[in-house]
Amino acid sequence: MKKITQTAGRSVLGDFAPAFAHYNDDILFGENWNDPGMDHRQRCIVTVVALMASGVTDSSLKYHLENAKKAGVTRQEIAAIITHAAFYAGWPKGWAAFNLAKEVWAEDVAPADAKATHAARLMFPIGAPNDAFAQYFVGQSYLAPVSTEQVGVFNVTFEPGCRNNWHIHHADQGGGQILLCVAGRGRYQEWGKPAVELHPGDCVNIPVGVKHWHGAAPDSWFSHLAIEVPGVNGSNEWCEPVSDEDYRDLK
Repeated sequence: MKKITQTAGRSVLGDFAPAFAHYNDDILFGENWNDPGMDHRQRCIVTVVALMASGVTDSSLKYHLENAKKAGVTRQEIAAIITHAAFYAGWPKGWAAFNLAKEVWAEDVAPADAKATHAARLMFPIGAPNDAFAQYFVGQSYLAPVSTEQVGVFNVTFEPGCRNNWHIHHADQGGGQILLCVAGRGRYQEWGKPAVELHPGDCVNIPVGVKHWHGAAPDSWFSHLAIEVPGVNGSNEWCEPVSDEDYRDLK
């Protein structure tokens, strides 16, 4: 997991309260948030509940709600978390937390509506469910051939949270794959490196022999054109599914 760093303490209070800034940036975030005893997603949830229970419903809670969303906590999950905590922390605190959570998850809509909105942003069709390769994906993907002559070009669409398994492109000569991101937000990772976020206009060049995966962000639909680079004796080797830890380890 990427190391958590914080500089807000020194930026805001470095001159006025250097000791407090040190405890905030170096101890609270530098050491506690990086302790391996709990993963980042769990820490985000615990922090949200602790702040809510303490009646802290200002920018601090909103900041940690945003962190929770980035860590993969869905709108449905945060609603259940706040509702459960409200029974123990107090109903008014639940209302206050929901007011902020609605802002943070404002762009989240029903799956059917989100798919239609994503499709409207595409210049290529979403296509049919990618059932032929479903065993190599976590979540639902869709496939639309754009070109099957000269160079294979396919529009691949991932629902939120969907990603393909680790895989490797092989070829005796040439080969590999190019991804052109066309809509939504996605993720890409090569073996031994942190995952990176993808946006429309990004281009990913994947050489042969590189173990990798790609898919959607937890809270966004994502589409890319998958371009098959011509090669001799090209093949694709499918490997293990992407773990939740690797999926959330965003650069």
